[in-house]
Amino acid sequence: MSIARFRAMATAASTLLMAGCAAVGPDYAPPLPPAGLADRPTAAFEALPSPALSSAALPVRWWRLYNDPRLDALVEQAFAANTDLRVAAANIDRARAALDEVRVAAGVQTSVQGGPSIGQGSTLGIAPAGGIHAQLDAGIAISYQIDVAGRIRRSIEAANASAEVQAAAYDLARTTVAAGVVGAYTDACAAGARIAVTQTSLDLQRRSLALTERGVRGGVFPPLDAVRSRTLVAQLGAALPPLEASRRVALYRLAVLTGRAPVDYPPELAHCTTLPRMAQPMPVGDGAGLIRRRPDIRQAERELAAATATIGVETAALYPSISLGVSAGSTTRRVGGLLSDSALRFNVGPLVSWTFPNRSLGRARIAQADAAARAALAGFDGTVLVALREAESALTLYVRDLDENARLHEAREESRKAAALQRRLTRGGTGTALAALDVERTLAAAESTLAASDAKLAADRVAIFLALGGGWEDSEER
Repeated sequence: MSIARFRAMATAASTLLMAGCAAVGPDYAPPLPPAGLADRPTAAFEALPSPALSSAALPVRWWRLYNDPRLDALVEQAFAANTDLRVAAANIDRARAALDEVRVAAGVQTSVQGGPSIGQGSTLGIAPAGGIHAQLDAGIAISYQIDVAGRIRRSIEAANASAEVQAAAYDLARTTVAAGVVGAYTDACAAGARIAVTQTSLDLQRRSLALTERGVRGGVFPPLDAVRSRTLVAQLGAALPPLEASRRVALYRLAVLTGRAPVDYPPELAHCTTLPRMAQPMPVGDGAGLIRRRPDIRQAERELAAATATIGVETAALYPSISLGVSAGSTTRRVGGLLSDSALRFNVGPLVSWTFPNRSLGRARIAQADAAARAALAGFDGTVLVALREAESALTLYVRDLDENARLHEAREESRKAAALQRRLTRGGTGTALAALDVERTLAAAESTLAASDAKLAADRVAIFLALGGGWEDSEER
């Protein structure tokens, strides 16, 4: 009998047996958002109106909003070489291979066997034994398992959902890598900007110190003014080493994200002093788009689908397993007799197996699968809530930090005006060195605080983009 003919017979028999049967276990349906969110998924983004935010949809490659070709190139390098992405891609391949294994196992199975043996047959005393002799055996078997209770279908559902879990994990890794590259790039340039501000303040204060010391030597200023000026110089100088370390650590992080050794960072970034900025309001979309877009939400939903299908797999174990099989072979004592009519054998028929005595074990496994599905549902709800919390928190901090930054700009400008006025008074002989020193100290503090606020805003933008979950949609590797 040919394999094609056997496949047709098996399919026909399976269709007849399954005409009135359905796969056991619950049929999966995508879960609704957690309570209170189903009817108002966009409410999360309506409480913080700000001209710095836009309801436009998040672009696929959101890092291009910075209009920085060097940053774009670094992100693409990370996508090509990042080790976390390589691990995630390998996990996808493994899950897809497991799915192929389940699908292949559901089809017609063939096996070939054969080999020589030596033995002595028994005639139960009816006739004399034939003595020890050699025996040759060769055969082929074809079988097809009929999916009576839907175990195979549920197994395929579970394996397919597990493969999609790994695909979502890859997308999540891609989103995290993109945000990590932008964050490291931003941190390096932010540290450079703060170093530049601190260095400028330090240079100004050193010149002020030189003038003060000259005045002390000439008897114009008291020695205490020079001591205070040197103290401010030392304080400004002490701020530089931590900033240098922060820049170097950010560069190391960027190198590793792009698949390089830590010391192999882009050398030009060691002198970056300009923070990446956007020329338009930040597009954040709405809550419904967030739920659809976040890879971790899709990953949790697919984990729930796999857990639900597993309930059906375990439930199907309570039902009989039926296979149709056919085998043919030949057994003889001589190689030349393998094809003789007397040596040929042929078997066809169903094979039924049923673990009826162990139904308690099967029900215990069903209970485990059901508990796992309930845990997966709770995990999905929690993932949605955490995603909304992260997005709302990031947006709230950004809007409030923008307000703070605007006020710090005002404070810095007023400090500059006061410093300029005090310098004119000092040069004209109507201002004291102590007053000039206090004004310079105030200006240095204002410059440093504003630089730190600018760095914080840059980090806030990266946190928002990470919370929004974009950057994976154009992946070609999946």
